[in-house]
Amino acid sequence: MFFAVAAIAVSANAQKTALTGMQPADNIYVGVNAGATTVSGIVGDGAFEANNPVFGIRVGKNFSPIFGLQLDAQMEMDAHKKECIYTGSKTFIQNVTAGLNATWNFSNIFAGYKGEPRFFEVIGVTGLGWAHAVPSNWDGVYAKGAIDFAFNFGAAKEWQAYVEPAIIYGAQEKINNWKFDARNANVQLVAGVNYKFGNSNGTHNFAIEQLRDQAEIDGLNAKINSLRSDVDAAKAAAKAKDAKIAELQKALTDCQNKPAPVVEKKAANLQPSVVFAQGKSKVENSQMANIQMIANYMKANPNAKVKISGYASPEGKAEFNQKLSEARAAAVKDILVKKYKIAANRLETEGLGATDKLFDEVEFNRVALFNDTNK
Repeated sequence: MFFAVAAIAVSANAQKTALTGMQPADNIYVGVNAGATTVSGIVGDGAFEANNPVFGIRVGKNFSPIFGLQLDAQMEMDAHKKECIYTGSKTFIQNVTAGLNATWNFSNIFAGYKGEPRFFEVIGVTGLGWAHAVPSNWDGVYAKGAIDFAFNFGAAKEWQAYVEPAIIYGAQEKINNWKFDARNANVQLVAGVNYKFGNSNGTHNFAIEQLRDQAEIDGLNAKINSLRSDVDAAKAAAKAKDAKIAELQKALTDCQNKPAPVVEKKAANLQPSVVFAQGKSKVENSQMANIQMIANYMKANPNAKVKISGYASPEGKAEFNQKLSEARAAAVKDILVKKYKIAANRLETEGLGATDKLFDEVEFNRVALFNDTNK
């Protein structure tokens, strides 16, 4: 536990670059190894026995580029018995061990982590575990110290091969009363290979977070705020344009729905007039000059069409005055057609009955007036 706390502290101090967020299942690896061990025994005053082959498996997890933990299991074969009493084989299981190791990446501790493992790394291994001697059926514990000379390879550095020299001290009640004793130690050399599974960061190892300094962050924030202001201004301009478009659309709709103005064509009033005697529709000789003026006007303006409007003064009955006004207009038309040869289709007559609105003098309202309807 002391070494674990120390590793975390060293990792925090040594790593100046933040790592990407990791998930619990990240940085896990499995591996196998094989080699030989030389055993020092109680019997023979510590003399080394001949080498025995060992085979092992490992499952581990790196918690940082510096510190990790691994479960380590090994099986030692006794290559020197003449015959196994059970199988008749000259090679059979001597010891089995299982333990928990802590790993310390010295390369990253002293040189830092650059974003991916180096091709060659030196890794320290320390551990404690349980051991079982198969022939004697004894159980014990062991303490291990080792150095891994590791080589990382593969396109994503997902493979790791290593050579590991180690020394393993055992303690057992019947042999050394649970004391770690150099006379009950193994010197071991194994070679192995580990495979590192893929991580949530898209690699098989730790990845460096791309950090930005405060000045760059402030600059980016200022740019974001400026872009937001531009967007707000664009939205406001678009809103104003939408309002103007709606206003113009409404004006267009109102204009389209508005009835077309009726342009009343006003006839051009001609100055000459024909005055009649009270109750009479006969044109007197004194009025012929005015009719001649109208005839001369129509001959000078071939396109002119004249409306002759007859009126009566308000004396008498309305029905009589209506007929009298019609007769006065017809009498003037008849003179223009017969005497002055004006085409009848260029002349229009109407009787407008009695009136006192044309002139203040009552007798002046007994009159026929002329208007050019083509002007």
